[in-house]
Amino acid sequence: MEKKLYRSNENRMIAGVCGGIGEYFNIDPTIIRLIWAILSIPTAIFGAVFAYIIAMIIIPVKY
Repeated sequence: MEKKLYRSNENRMIAGVCGGIGEYFNIDPTIIRLIWAILSIPTAIFGAVFAYIIAMIIIPVKY
């Protein structure tokens, strides 16, 4: 069975990107959100926001 990365409909806070990544790697989405927040600090928030927007556009929604 092939795994595919989708944005989550169930574990979404904004667009479901972190929830989808958590489901793909079978990790709690809260951990993914914490890692995303910690990594956004050195990029002065703008890099992380830009990356999140790009991920929102690229990763399809799971229906």
